[in-house]
Amino acid sequence: MSTPIFKFTFHTTAEEVATAFADEIKGKNVLITGTSVGGIGFETARVMALKSANLVIITGHNAERLKIAEETLKKESPSANIRPLILDLSSLASVRKAAAEVNAMPEALHVVIHNAAAVPGPFKLTLDNLENQIVTNHISPFLFTKLVAPKILATHTAQYTPRVVLVSAAGHAFCDGVDFNQMEKPDPANHVGGMDAYFRTKCMNILFGIELSKRSKGQINAYSLHPGVIDTNIMHKGDVPAGLKKLELTDQSGLPSNLKYAWKTIPQGAASTVAAAFDPSLNDKPGAYLDDSVAANDKIAPHAADPANAEKLWIVSERIIGESFTF
Repeated sequence: MSTPIFKFTFHTTAEEVATAFADEIKGKNVLITGTSVGGIGFETARVMALKSANLVIITGHNAERLKIAEETLKKESPSANIRPLILDLSSLASVRKAAAEVNAMPEALHVVIHNAAAVPGPFKLTLDNLENQIVTNHISPFLFTKLVAPKILATHTAQYTPRVVLVSAAGHAFCDGVDFNQMEKPDPANHVGGMDAYFRTKCMNILFGIELSKRSKGQINAYSLHPGVIDTNIMHKGDVPAGLKKLELTDQSGLPSNLKYAWKTIPQGAASTVAAAFDPSLNDKPGAYLDDSVAANDKIAPHAADPANAEKLWIVSERIIGESFTF
């Protein structure tokens, strides 16, 4: 039986994608980071619960917001198996604790979705003496994936390859690539500030997906994606409002502007995440980058597609966490 072909567009919603791949979602165990109500991570969790995923693990660093997300999801899908997990991506100790909790669970993981991201802002060191955006958006997802890899690999069969999904951004093309020195030796004098530092971490997401797919040798398929320009919680915090004006994504009043780039709704913004997690036509495209719910590797900037950069990012990341990530 051939896989049906679905025509996805800019306007396709997460629920429409989930309906298309309902058979793939049913019975799967999924973990999603950054699932506060009002974001695309929450919408991703919502449609997976709606389409009978076996287990949806939602994560966040704020217990109160996590509880609200859990209750909201269960109100719509009372029979859904929603499991909250405290995970503070700015702390490597919290990442290790959360990973240990996942590894103690009886279920294996079919899909891990790295959706959470730090709010772009001034230079800030974490307790681990790492730059906050770099650790939250890349180092912690790298470490968490490494630590729960046995749970992910446990779902691999001759018929199914588990997935890791990384929510990146088209803005990765607006920066000059990864600053490896800033990763290992963060220096406020070298902090580019504004949205540029954030976009550098979005390059890391794409490179991580490429290298993870390569190194796992077919045991895990990783994908990155551009969700679109969406009015979520993060758009009103830190350096984001000023950055959006600079990029002409908002007008001088701070309101969304479609003059240069069209904005998506939250349901539209989560669509590519769901496709990356479940579209079977991506099985032969490990490391692919999605836009509007389809593979769009031609939209990756050269510095985020360079195999040498991907390999170096992996090696530097291993050095920072003090562990080898091997298969």
